[in-house]
Amino acid sequence: MTATETNAVLEMRDVSVSFTSGAGAKRRTVRAMNGVTLDVAPGETLGLVGESGSGKTTTAAVALGLRAPDSGEVRLLGRPLSRSRKATAGKIQTVLQHPHWSLNPRRRVGESVREPLTVARRDLSREQQRARVGEILEHVGLNPGFAERYPHELSGGQRQRVSVARALITEPRFIVFDEAVSALDVAVQLQILSLIRELQQEHRFGALFISHDLGAVQRVADRVAVLFRGDLVETAPTEHFFDAPAHPYSQQLLESL
Repeated sequence: MTATETNAVLEMRDVSVSFTSGAGAKRRTVRAMNGVTLDVAPGETLGLVGESGSGKTTTAAVALGLRAPDSGEVRLLGRPLSRSRKATAGKIQTVLQHPHWSLNPRRRVGESVREPLTVARRDLSREQQRARVGEILEHVGLNPGFAERYPHELSGGQRQRVSVARALITEPRFIVFDEAVSALDVAVQLQILSLIRELQQEHRFGALFISHDLGAVQRVADRVAVLFRGDLVETAPTEHFFDAPAHPYSQQLLESL
């Protein structure tokens, strides 16, 4: 089925990616993704789980257009995903584990949040962009005055809210949350997860939520996909997955929770 028929924001069909290291007799190839097929609908969060080395990071890179698959197809909004920054500007965003990876410590918060608009919305004047920054900061629960602060003047939870604001400012259709709450304490995690759900209900973006924290996945995801050594071994609605995981590896993950 095509993306038009399934109404998917992101589609991956039989995607494979391998990495080669070493030379001569020591040369070895590792499959990071092995025929992975998944999709994300508008307003849906797909939780992607698996141990380190399972292929989660590679899947994120492919979904963001940062790495081309060796084989298979990736489609965004019904069209082949382009690796051109211009073609995907504003349509795809990401929220990373550590806010300082996306926030320049030498720039005020407002400038970091505004930066994506300078690429995706060149039709807006600087004044209009700054007004939009104030609106989006307020939208994520921060005073618009935070635009004048520097990242080091904010708490960890506030910095992550800024990262979410930066991702949302272009009104993207698809967002990758890559371990977006794992560096936060439990109370702040709950706040950010609740914020993600509220904003998603309003803006209807599709999301890939990558995490080793099954508790966070359970709170935010509509469906769960399990990667094991590059293979997608199970996909299920969140409630069903946590009640009765089908694959033995999924059962092991839940036993470790």
